[in-house]
Amino acid sequence: MSLHLIKLCVGCETVEELIAWRLETQTPGDPWILRTRQTPKRALEMVGTGSLYRVYKGFILSRQAILAIDTVGAGPQRRCEIQLEETVVFTAPTPRRPFQGWRYLDPGDAPPDLPQAGGADSIPGDLARRLREIGAW
Repeated sequence: MSLHLIKLCVGCETVEELIAWRLETQTPGDPWILRTRQTPKRALEMVGTGSLYRVYKGFILSRQAILAIDTVGAGPQRRCEIQLEETVVFTAPTPRRPFQGWRYLDPGDAPPDLPQAGGADSIPGDLARRLREIGAW
């Protein structure tokens, strides 16, 4: 059974901002690495099957597949590096209260993916978030 991580997206208010930031700062060929202080104890349950879900302004709006989790450095410089899939998948806007760091997210609590843009049943992310806020979706 897979396990996921959930983390606040600090510095970006929308998924589009995160993607634009990545395009501006990436070096061709470099993997997408998320650095955190603590290495998840259940890392093996996430690699290859889990995703990192991101919370923007109180709503889970996107996810990326987790490809690898490594601990680098030693002593005070010890950090966790989580390698993510380049593709950012939009999810159904799901409210989430603030928290610090990251948390585990059980598959049953993970929001479903939204259809790819341009599909017959796709809906703009901002509209979907507003519908969630008023309880209409």
